[in-house]
Amino acid sequence: MASIFTKIVNGEIPCYKIAEDENYLAFLDVNPNAKGHTLCIPKQEIDKIFDMDEDLYLGLMAFSKKIAHALEKTIPCKRIGMAVIGLEVPHAHVHLIPLNEMSEMRFQNKVSLSKEEFEALAKAIRDQL
Repeated sequence: MASIFTKIVNGEIPCYKIAEDENYLAFLDVNPNAKGHTLCIPKQEIDKIFDMDEDLYLGLMAFSKKIAHALEKTIPCKRIGMAVIGLEVPHAHVHLIPLNEMSEMRFQNKVSLSKEEFEALAKAIRDQL
């Protein structure tokens, strides 16, 4: 059965898309730790990030770096945190989280945004790419 992220890649589930190329997709997390919390995924469904072949893994890191720079230009923050947890969805993914304090990396405190706020934020980040 396809993961929720594969369903997003296939267009079966909508997302607030930031960027996409033939191998990777970046979109806003709909249950964000902080405003701008973004997920970067390979389009190929691979459960564990360290099971990815070398080229796909390195490509995901390069793609994530590009998105992180756009986030920094868009969201006022001290830095962009990166986490690879991988327990909630069986599809390799990188969390990019604008940080002003360490608690924003704990995946406990969440922020709420309206559909309009998500759409405006996704556009603002895309404009920085």
